[in-house]
Amino acid sequence: MELIESTTSFGGKNAVYRHRSHACNCDMTFGIYLPPQTERTSVPVLWYLSGLTCTHENAMSKAGLQQFAAKRGLALVFPDTSPRGEDVADDPAYDIGQGAGFYVNATEAPWVRHFNMYDYIVKELFAQVCNHFPVTEMHGITGHSMGGHGALTIAMRHPETYTSVSAFAPIANPTESDWGRKQFLTYLGANEDQWLRHDATELLKSKGWRRDILVDQGADDPFFNLLRPQALTDAATAIRVPLTYRAHTGYNHSYYFVASFAEDHVNWHADRLAP
Repeated sequence: MELIESTTSFGGKNAVYRHRSHACNCDMTFGIYLPPQTERTSVPVLWYLSGLTCTHENAMSKAGLQQFAAKRGLALVFPDTSPRGEDVADDPAYDIGQGAGFYVNATEAPWVRHFNMYDYIVKELFAQVCNHFPVTEMHGITGHSMGGHGALTIAMRHPETYTSVSAFAPIANPTESDWGRKQFLTYLGANEDQWLRHDATELLKSKGWRRDILVDQGADDPFFNLLRPQALTDAATAIRVPLTYRAHTGYNHSYYFVASFAEDHVNWHADRLAP
């Protein structure tokens, strides 16, 4: 890994690294925050998956998670949202291609060569973080919008790896939304049975979740109908999964919303990842 930058933040270190990704067949960049506690011991990890158009840098600079992670002794990992580069397929639309990997492994041309964000997060970057940084085996995962979709689906498919999960305004039912159907058809093809493996609502129905879930949503989010949070809460109620869903009047889909409830999410995960 190549260290690109390192800065001190709340007594810990923000660092950005570049490394060659076999999963995505290109160089990938990610951010990590190591709280001051890592000077003497290993700490649990909270993964933050970002939304459409974002890089690793958006949440690092806008979500305000570091100050709370420093207090609770959590490392933070900020992956990119897609492969990037001149030879990486792209699309003029903001919600397809670079910046819009949707945390799936593409099976369709031209995306299949690079767009394997599911394996990148779950296997490759996970191994990099565990092998190179002072972290424990306790991992939580959260994210915003497309990243909330990624966090929920990855946690539900790997409950042995992720002890805690939360989401900010997640795309909760993408197989029934234009933020999902369009991307799944593009990346995964026309077999809709394959899409269900990347839909948090459908995964909750089929796999359940043995612990609890926190979801925060802006009540004035202009993308509310695309996110479909009610489908997720209905599924949780039907199978009695404890899901705390909070709709906040006046809040939209921006990082002002994420930053407003960042402390709650860090504390949620810290409480569940504590030894």
